[in-house]
Amino acid sequence: MRARAAELTTSAADRAGFPAPSVPEIAFAGRSNVGKSSIINALTGKTGLARTSNAPGRTRLINWFMVSPPAALGMPPVHFVDLPGYGYAKVSRSMREGWKPLIEAYLVSGRPLLGVVILVDARRGAEDEEGELCEFFQAHGIAAVVVATKIDKLAKAQRKLAAAAIARTLKLSRPVLAVSARSGDGLDDLWRRLRALAKK
Repeated sequence: MRARAAELTTSAADRAGFPAPSVPEIAFAGRSNVGKSSIINALTGKTGLARTSNAPGRTRLINWFMVSPPAALGMPPVHFVDLPGYGYAKVSRSMREGWKPLIEAYLVSGRPLLGVVILVDARRGAEDEEGELCEFFQAHGIAAVVVATKIDKLAKAQRKLAAAAIARTLKLSRPVLAVSARSGDGLDDLWRRLRALAKK
């Protein structure tokens, strides 16, 4: 499944630049090198919609994309919100700390937020930052969907094991979705999980 249409709405470097709330929003969060832009591009079927970079940590903006989900899902239009990546070692500490208030300002600013997709590299597993994100979302009543990315880089026998390990580390009650932007594995399941968020 792919979105029927998708386009960039706007980008913001601070809260003053946030667009006026219009449609429900689904945010995407993850490390700078987790493949966040690739997942957004794969879900929408529009290569280059979300800009990918060979220099993780470069994106310092929140980006809103207006998305018309696949017709089969019966979902209304939503905004995909691409949050700045975090935790990349080659980015200065001051720069990382500068992004945190921007992300938190978005998450607690009363947006029509359906939930957040937390992306975790299947090869690396969940670490302290992912645990802190899950705790933050739980404390603020924000629904979260955890996705293991880049599963095409693992042998098939290792994929479910990697997803299960992430679920254990984060103490999740629901299974972690295993997804590959490159092969398309798991994308339909992710769309169905997003539809479930929209129906809550």
